[in-house]
Amino acid sequence: MKRVFPVFLFILIISGFGFSQYTPAEPEWNQSVEPFRIAGNVYYVGASDVTSYLITSPKGHILIDSGFRETVPLIQKNIVKLGFKVEDVKIILSSHAHYDHAGGLAELKRLTKGAFYASPKDAGLLERGGLGDPNYGDKYPFEPVKADHILKNGQKIKLGGSILTANFTPGHTPGCTTWTTTVKENKQALGVIFVCSVSAPGYSLVGNQKYPGIAEDYLGTFAWLKKQKVDIFLGAHGSAYDLEGKLGKVAKTPAVNPFIDPQGYKTYIEENEKAFLEKLAAQKVEKK
Repeated sequence: MKRVFPVFLFILIISGFGFSQYTPAEPEWNQSVEPFRIAGNVYYVGASDVTSYLITSPKGHILIDSGFRETVPLIQKNIVKLGFKVEDVKIILSSHAHYDHAGGLAELKRLTKGAFYASPKDAGLLERGGLGDPNYGDKYPFEPVKADHILKNGQKIKLGGSILTANFTPGHTPGCTTWTTTVKENKQALGVIFVCSVSAPGYSLVGNQKYPGIAEDYLGTFAWLKKQKVDIFLGAHGSAYDLEGKLGKVAKTPAVNPFIDPQGYKTYIEENEKAFLEKLAAQKVEKK
C-alpha cells in the first residue's frame, strides 16, 4: 500500500490540473494537407477540415486558430514548408472557444511566444479549457489558454501593414469572432472573411438557461453577415467553403482562383440561416 498511495496521489494531482484531460482529435478532420497561398499574404496552414490561417508581413505574422492539440505539429510543418518561421508568429487570434479550433492554442503560445487575443465572452471559456460551455457543458475539454489581450468589437489588429478586424458574431459561442481583412491580388483589392461558425449542432435555442439570448444572437449574426461584401470566403471548417473541392479546381485550372467565391459565401449564409430558422421554429413548437 505504501508504494501504491504516492502513485495514486500523483494521478489525482495531475488530473486535478487537467494536464492529461483533453478531447482527442477527430481523425477525419485532422489529416495532413499541403499548405498553400490563398491570395495576397493569406496562407492556409491547417489540416483537412479544421483550419488555420497565416497572414504574413515583414514584421512578423498573424495566425488564426490552432485546430486540435494534435493539429499543432501539422501547422508547424506547414509554416516551415512555406518558407516562414514559427517563431515569427507575433499574434495569435481565435475564431471561437471549441476544442477543434482552440485545442492547440496554449501550445502555439508556448512555441511562438506570440500575443493571444480573444473576445470578452469567449475569454473565460478559453481560460477554463472549454469547461462550462453553454451548450456542451464539460463534454469537450481542451488545454486552458489565457488571453493576453481582450478584444473590442470592431477592433483592428495591425502588424507590418496587415490589418484584421474583429467582428463579434455570437451564437455558435457567445464570443464567436469573424475576422475580416483586405488583400491585393493582381492589383485588385479583395475582401476576405474568416467566418467563425453559424451552425447550431444539437443546441437548445429556446429556453436555454445557460445562454438565454442565443436565438437573438444568431439572428443578429446572420443580419450582419448578409451585409458584408465578400470576395474570398473562408471559415473555421474547410467543409464550410468546400476546401477539398476548391483544391481540386486549383490543380485543374491553376490560373483561376476558386477561393474568390462571393456567390459561395451568399449561398452558405442563406442555407445556414434557413436551417437555423427551421430549427428555431421546431423548438418553439416543442416548447408549447
